[in-house]
Amino acid sequence: MRKLLVALLIISYTLLALAQLDVPRHETFITNQLTGRVGTPGNFNLWVGWKWFDRGLHNLLLEPLWCVEYATGEIINALAAEPPIYNEDFTQLTIKLRKGVYWSDGVPFTADDVVYSIELSKNTPGFAYNSQMQEVKSVRKVDDYTVVVELNKPNSRFHTYFLDRWGGFRPLPKHVFEKVADPLTFEFNPPVGTGPYVLHSYDAGGYWTIWVRREDWQRTPTGMLYGMPQPKYVAFVTYGDPAKQVLAMVRHQLDAADLTMETLRAVLMKNTTARAWRKDYPWTVNIDPCITGITFNNMVEPFNNKEVRWALTLAIDIVEYAANAFDGAVTLSPIHIPLTKAYMDWYFNKLEPWLKEFELDLGGGQKFKPYDPTAGQRLAEYARKRGYPVPKDPNEIKYIFGPGWWKYAPDVAEKLLIKNGFKRDPRTRGWLLPNGEPWKITVYCTNTNPAHPAYRNAFAVAQEWRKFGIDVDVVVFDQPTVVQQGNFQVSSDWPAAEPWGGHPDLYRVLNPFHSQYMVPIGENAAWGNYARWMNPKMDEIVEKLKVTDWNDTENIIKLGIEGLKLLVEEMPSIPTFNYPGVIAWDEYYWTNYPGAENMYAQPYHHWPNFKYMLPFLKPTGKK
Repeated sequence: MRKLLVALLIISYTLLALAQLDVPRHETFITNQLTGRVGTPGNFNLWVGWKWFDRGLHNLLLEPLWCVEYATGEIINALAAEPPIYNEDFTQLTIKLRKGVYWSDGVPFTADDVVYSIELSKNTPGFAYNSQMQEVKSVRKVDDYTVVVELNKPNSRFHTYFLDRWGGFRPLPKHVFEKVADPLTFEFNPPVGTGPYVLHSYDAGGYWTIWVRREDWQRTPTGMLYGMPQPKYVAFVTYGDPAKQVLAMVRHQLDAADLTMETLRAVLMKNTTARAWRKDYPWTVNIDPCITGITFNNMVEPFNNKEVRWALTLAIDIVEYAANAFDGAVTLSPIHIPLTKAYMDWYFNKLEPWLKEFELDLGGGQKFKPYDPTAGQRLAEYARKRGYPVPKDPNEIKYIFGPGWWKYAPDVAEKLLIKNGFKRDPRTRGWLLPNGEPWKITVYCTNTNPAHPAYRNAFAVAQEWRKFGIDVDVVVFDQPTVVQQGNFQVSSDWPAAEPWGGHPDLYRVLNPFHSQYMVPIGENAAWGNYARWMNPKMDEIVEKLKVTDWNDTENIIKLGIEGLKLLVEEMPSIPTFNYPGVIAWDEYYWTNYPGAENMYAQPYHHWPNFKYMLPFLKPTGKK
């Protein structure tokens, strides 16, 4: 009863705010804020530290030079007029800018803003992309719409620092920041942007932020490329746990929400105008370019032994695992990239013959092929037995539930462990370390949201390893620095960095594994390699990618395949399945969402591409 009252208070509070601010409900798109209540409500300077980007900063206010649209597999030229232009040895980058773009305060966006942004970042420790901008030898304006960047050494991927998918370096307004004494303490309030919306109002307590469409939306990349965003207002609201979002959506006071599988089913049952990304099971978004799974600390024994890592992989029954995590509504991936259709075609279909022949050495002349090409079919069969509608076409099943994964082979896992000095306790049948001590694993989960895959992966893997005879604890806490600094055994953090999504280049995935980023425990590891794993072969692959043209698809894929094979052989972390986005939309006020049957754009309101989705929404006319 208390939770219900709290939920009603939040909904009433939000509606009262909309009414008092003269924001009509039928002209407003209301979403939950994925990252929760804003801790610094009056600070919009997202170039300094975490500032709750998804409250509308990167998804409404600002435009990047380029943006990845992973749903359609394209790179959008936003503030840039065309793709990046490099010289032959990749030491010079030319950026052509879109003409006619204006900042929301009426000042033209020009090359001066880009040059200033790069120089300010390079010269200001603590500013966004400060370390990356040290690669810049010089940057100059050729004319109002042309910028030339000279690099200290070849880097065919320098432009990707400005390529937005979540966290790209977005140009800032020179005419605002050049008047500021300290850009690190500047709160950028009111914020000025090149996107189609400006700040309307915000809650001093951090519970909501409201944006209003610019009157001159035509002078933004969004307007030029896609037309007028349909909602006049957009509100980001922190409702709290998913159950509160269910109540808000049932009352038509929430248009888009991130939910758990359980609360999604509740919404679909109670709200006749609600829908998920897929209209039928498995409902979840499976085109998200993120891979989830389990990360081993490769600097801590016994996880510094790849045969131990492989034993723990083979101790997982992936169908049972996926059932416990998301009721089977996932797309399996045995490799360190998400198997969206694009990556399936670019990489997996080329890799699968090798996966089928890949062998582990069990010792004593014994070999074992760990790949199971039937895993996706078995997961589909689980769903069918649960009474869910499942297609019969094997190819359709492959793209919905995934192809294969690793065999559930506890007997082989046992052989690998015994080979490396482990043994069973004769009394409890639990596992003992080579030194004779009971083997206890602590899995750290640094995401406290029960709907998040990190949370679900942590408990699913614990159950599998306990069944295998290992004592496993799961610790859930909101302290990501513990994992970043290597003070853990196993984590449910990302097993690898996310690829671009709309481009075959895997530099973003493989580069964090380069030895140049390796640091001792106690220092922050590179994001994408909290596993603290390195290999000279990976260094060679990354170095080759650095001097491979961004448009040389054939060689990019060849190098990417080499890197993925090495990760399979070493298994520094365990990829499990694509990020399963559990989202719900209410079609009471708005329709034409980018669902699985209509993928004109990525579906999330918290991604920077959200602004490119809004012109395609259609108002129902209800008030």
